[in-house]
Amino acid sequence: MNKKQIQSGQTRRKIADAARHLFVQKGYKATSIEEITAATGSSKGNLYYHFKSKEGLFLYLLDEWDRDWIAKWREKEHLYTTAAEKMYGFAEQMVREDLNHPLTKAADEFFIGDDKTCEVEDRLAEMVSEHLSFNRTLIQQGIDSGEFRENDIQGLALVLEALVIGLSQVSRRADLTQALQTYRLAIEVFLHGIAARPET
Repeated sequence: MNKKQIQSGQTRRKIADAARHLFVQKGYKATSIEEITAATGSSKGNLYYHFKSKEGLFLYLLDEWDRDWIAKWREKEHLYTTAAEKMYGFAEQMVREDLNHPLTKAADEFFIGDDKTCEVEDRLAEMVSEHLSFNRTLIQQGIDSGEFRENDIQGLALVLEALVIGLSQVSRRADLTQALQTYRLAIEVFLHGIAARPET
């Protein structure tokens, strides 16, 4: 990597860090390009060179969040000995890393807006696809180990994703203990259902 590439990377990092701070503090819509450039001492041209748009900059921050989430999961995945334990561990990480993440509110605002560009729509579709792939892997591991019965893996991956998205919306104001209990219950229901077992 040459000196110009190093400097470019440092500028990109400086812009991303300043923007993250502003998005956390003010939200997505209330943060302007002018405020980001003022916070970094960069020009608009420099910002657009590195990120193309405010949306592009925010998507970059979301990608960082995703990469960090996956890295944390990989660090501890080996601690879970069964697929069911991984499901509970996955739910716990969702609570600890997503509900409490500094960018959560800005991300909600970003995705709920009506003025999403094709770039945002495409990235949303990619994120959902990545989440479904993660879910399918967890479910397939359980089937392969004999913990889960053969089933419609794609359908179950969609149900799990919908469950997690719904929980994230209704758990925003819950305290950590309550959110952890609710997510754990959700995984328990996902794995075992609520129907009474016939007595044998």
